[in-house]
Amino acid sequence: MPFGKKPAPRTGRRSVGVTAASFLAAASLVLSLAGCSVDTVAPAGARDEAKGEAGPVDCRRAKCIALTFDAGPGKDTPRLLDILKEEGVPATFFLLGKNHVVRHPDVVRRIAAEGHEVANHTWTHQVLTDIEPEEIRQELSRTQDAIAKITGRKPTLMRPPQGRTDDTVSEISRELGLAQVLWSVTAKDYSTTDSDLIRQRTLDGADKDGIILLHDIYDGTVPAVPGIIEELKKRGFTFVTVPQLLAPAKAEPGTVYRP
Repeated sequence: MPFGKKPAPRTGRRSVGVTAASFLAAASLVLSLAGCSVDTVAPAGARDEAKGEAGPVDCRRAKCIALTFDAGPGKDTPRLLDILKEEGVPATFFLLGKNHVVRHPDVVRRIAAEGHEVANHTWTHQVLTDIEPEEIRQELSRTQDAIAKITGRKPTLMRPPQGRTDDTVSEISRELGLAQVLWSVTAKDYSTTDSDLIRQRTLDGADKDGIILLHDIYDGTVPAVPGIIEELKKRGFTFVTVPQLLAPAKAEPGTVYRP
């Protein structure tokens, strides 16, 4: 379902536990961005309406791009952090609570300590438009609390699974102090272990003010990252976190940001 169309109404409780198989099935729909029936704001639009200094990188002038990773941390995340540190590249990590944040607190702590943005990707990767409001609140708040317990700070950004959001999700996100962040390019890294293909798909879609979606839980992804960074640097891109991409604007809770 493309942007602008209303999702089907909620018809009752649909609380689905995420197994490995169901997670992969959900991920296979990631490009659809289905169910987003709310208005979106582009990073450039947010910046244009803001005043003040942007910080170390001013994306009103620089050719910026944001590298983001979903659904971790996992076994390959420490190696990814090594790569980002070596390359001097900041990233934004949308973390899953159950089986990820709670299993890898040291990695979550390291992500924050090394200057990356720690963000929320729900507790169990349920599609938020398919569940009841109190379940939406639990999916987000449990991850908020788990991350805050580790890092001392609650996230200000979240990414709805499959990009599915609506007015109810937006209102609950606003209540919890969370802006929503979608993306402009993904490599479908859930569907292949071919790192060269992941690299090429990412580069083919890269553009100014872009938000790249990758997953640090799939085997082919982290090995593709050095080549992605190398080529985008050659093309003159500056890597930033999502908040840096929006600066001097601040991410507004409940708002949906999409390049």
